[in-house]
Parts: sequence; structure tokens; C-alpha cells
Amino acid sequence: MAEGEAAAGKSLRDFDPQKKPKRNKFALACAILASMTSILLGYDIGVMSGAVIYIKRDLKISDVQIEILSGIMNIYSPIGSYIAGRTSDWIGRRYTIVLAGLIFFVGAILMGFSPNYAFLMFGRFVAGVGIGFAFLIAPVYTSEISPTLSRGFLTSLPEVFLNAGILIGYISNYTFSKLPLRLGWRLMLGIGAIPSIFLAVVVLAMPESPRWLVAKGRIGEARKVLNKISDSKEEAHLRLVDIKHQTGIPEDCNDEVVQLNNQVQVQGKGVWRELFLHPTPAVRHIFIASLGIHFFAQATGIDAVVLYSPRIFEKAGIKSDTYKLLATVAVGFVKTLSILLATFLLDGVGRRVLLLTSVGGLVLSLMTLGASLTVVDHSHVTWALGLSIAAVLSYVATFSIGSGPITWVYSSEIFPLRLRAQGVAIGAVVNRLTSGVISMTFLSLSNAITIGGAFFLFAGIAVCAWIFHYTLLPETRGKTLEEIEGSFGHFWRKPNAAKEVNGRNNFINQVKLSTNADNK
Repeated sequence: MAEGEAAAGKSLRDFDPQKKPKRNKFALACAILASMTSILLGYDIGVMSGAVIYIKRDLKISDVQIEILSGIMNIYSPIGSYIAGRTSDWIGRRYTIVLAGLIFFVGAILMGFSPNYAFLMFGRFVAGVGIGFAFLIAPVYTSEISPTLSRGFLTSLPEVFLNAGILIGYISNYTFSKLPLRLGWRLMLGIGAIPSIFLAVVVLAMPESPRWLVAKGRIGEARKVLNKISDSKEEAHLRLVDIKHQTGIPEDCNDEVVQLNNQVQVQGKGVWRELFLHPTPAVRHIFIASLGIHFFAQATGIDAVVLYSPRIFEKAGIKSDTYKLLATVAVGFVKTLSILLATFLLDGVGRRVLLLTSVGGLVLSLMTLGASLTVVDHSHVTWALGLSIAAVLSYVATFSIGSGPITWVYSSEIFPLRLRAQGVAIGAVVNRLTSGVISMTFLSLSNAITIGGAFFLFAGIAVCAWIFHYTLLPETRGKTLEEIEGSFGHFWRKPNAAKEVNGRNNFINQVKLSTNADNK
């Protein structure tokens, strides 16, 4: 019990002091490798924005078919996210990431060799399942290996790589746009197979999530991983105590492998009952917060802007394919720079303040874009054209500095361990389905109420998002994953239920008192 003795009288915050923002290099390396899977989704979103220009010309398809082709990936990916939620509880987080890369590799090859629209749609289905896997597992794994005070930075890395993937997709569009029509768009889509197979191999160098290892009763392996991702063995010990408390394992159980008595709870077999049928006040609040933040992240129109930015720039007065693609590259650069800035603000400013500021910026940007495009529809005045382009850049910047990364940071850290994988999977399903609906209806919506009207509609949704976030999302910065649950449930909690909120802290305090008594 040497580690317990050294840790007596201390808390996790003693090992993660605010004045010493030390980043564990091993945890950072693991987070980067896991987060790189998000490049797959980002590349697909970015490359499709330009590829559809040439697919439409080559395959002679309609705008409705273009909408379906662009957005259907978001309908397919929830299938992958649902399967990944169960797979990650079964075979582990690491091998689920490998599986994501392999599935997307097959999908990218199929898309690159598509002879017609039907075959292309089949390739989109396979790639969509792979993206669903990656979309879920990267933030889950990253949140579970991240130290408390750098969790915001590390868990935002998937969004960083997603934006990097979008930028690479835009650059790919511009690079291959000069090739013959039948070859160019196929290379744009097929080249996505290269990063996917690379990721499937390098991820094998990562350790498994310590929280998953504890959930499987593999305490010794979990301790070894925690020793690597913590700044001291004492800190690792206290984190292990936290995780054991969540899984119902006695703190003094130090066997290399233990048989868990609560297998149903740990392995997620009772997740659906706990989330939907008999949730505690805290779990109900967490679940609503997760669904809401995912819904509003997409319902404010980000994928419509990213996927159809060439169309938006065309409406703003840019007619040349080359200049439209160059303008989308500028969008990619702005998004990437903004998300990089956000990673350094998340753990300093906090989730809540950054999110509310971001959504407020979305409201202003969308109102400006709607107004300027409405003016352009009636009169091609220079100031309105310039304002439209500036509003698009402002929109992607404000989204990427808050709403984009915080959606995944927040949803992946608020669920208790027993609910985390499948809880995040449900949020990912909502995210992708909402994105799919927006992507597959944007052109039709723009034709029905004008493109300016569509962005006014998104602005109204952004106002609702701000109210939702302000009302229901508490701050989580600086809290361990195991104590965040106590921040939720105040809207539904009964007055005599306060003792349950402090259960974890009481457990930790009892461990400390017991250790001190043993020392005496």
C-alpha cells in the first residue's frame, strides 16, 4: 500500500496544480494518434465539397442526387457509431480504432473505382460505417487517457484533426481539379485510403484505455498505463481509486485480474435501461445535455457551409471553378487556425464561457451572411459580395473556436464510465443524423426560401442553442471524470438526494482517513 500511503491526504488536484500546466508527453502522444482518425471524416467532408462539381458533370446527375450523395455519409455513419459503442466495450478502445481505419480504407477504394452513381453510393455506405467508428471512439479514448487539467486540450484534438482533414480535402480538390474529368474526382475520393491504412497500423503502438481495463477487471494493466500517463505514481494511484469507485471494485483490491460482480453495469448491458427507462436525475440531465449539444452543433448549419461553400461563393459572385476552390481553401485555413486557438483556451477559459461566446458569434455571423446574400440576390453590389465572404469566414472561425471542439470534449467527459461508450455513441448518432438532414436538404431549402432565408433560419436555431447551453450546461473544467456527475441533476434532484451527489468524494475521504489511521 506504499502508493496509498504516499497519496494519503492528497487529491488529484495536488498533482495537477493550476500553476503548473505540465503536459504528460506520453498521454499527448496517445491522444494525437487516436485523434488522427478524425482526419478521415474531415477529409471526406472537405473533398466532397469540390468533388461534387465534377461528379455532377461526369455522371450527369441532378441537384437532389448531389444532396443525397453529399449527405448520405451522415446517415450511414450512425450505424458505425452504434456498432462501435458496443465493440469498444467488447474488444477495447484501441482495436476499435484499428477497425475504423480498415473499414474506411475499403470504402475509399470502392469510391475511387466507382463506374457509376449506384456503385459510388455503395462505397459511401462502407466509408460511412468506418467514419462512424472513428467519430465515436477517438474522443472516448482521448478523454479516458487524459489528465484532468489537460483533458480539454487533449479531447479537442479530434476536432483539430477533423479540421485538418477538411483543409487537406480542399487542397486535394484544387490539386486534382486540373486532371481529366473522369480521373480527377475519383482520385480526390480514392486517395483517402492512404491515411486510413496508416492510422490502422500506428494505433497499435498505443496502450489500452485504463478505464476500460479496470472495467474488465485487469487492474494491474490499468495501473501500468496510469503510471505512464500521470506525473507520479501517487497521482496514478488516486486516479485508479476514482475509477475503481465507479466500477464498484473495492479500493484495496490489487490483484492483477479480478472477477467483477457487476458485469452487467460495467460492460454496458444495462445502459439502455439506465439511460431511457430509469435514469437518475444526474444521468437524465447528462443525457439531455449530450443530445442537445450534438443537435445544435449541426443544426446551426456548419456542414452545409463546409459542403456547399463553392455554391455559397458562387451565389456571392465568384464564377470561376478555380477561384471557388481557392476560396474554400481559405475557409479550411481559417477553420484550422481557429480550432488550434481553441485547444489552448479550453482548459484556461473553460467550456461554458467559450461555448456561449462561440454560439453568440454564430448568431451574428449567420445574420450577417443571410442579410448579405439576400442583398446579392437582388443587386450585385461589391460591398455585399465582400461581406458575404467575410461572414462565411467569421462563421467557420466562431464555430471552430468553441461549438465544434467543445461538443466532443463536453459529451465525452460528462458520462459516467459505465455509460460512456454507448452514451457518446448516441450523441454521435444525433450529431450525424442532424448533419445528414441539413446536408441533404440545404440546396432544396435554399431554392424554397432563398439562400439568405436558409441562413436566417440557421441564425434562429443558433439563438435557441445559446439559451439551451446557458440553461443546462454546467462548467466541467478542472474536475475529474469521476466527480463531474455531481454537477448534474439539480433540475430534477429530490431535496434528500444530496447525499448521493457526494458519494464519490466521501469514498475518497474514507480511503484517506483509513490510510492515515494505518500509518499511525
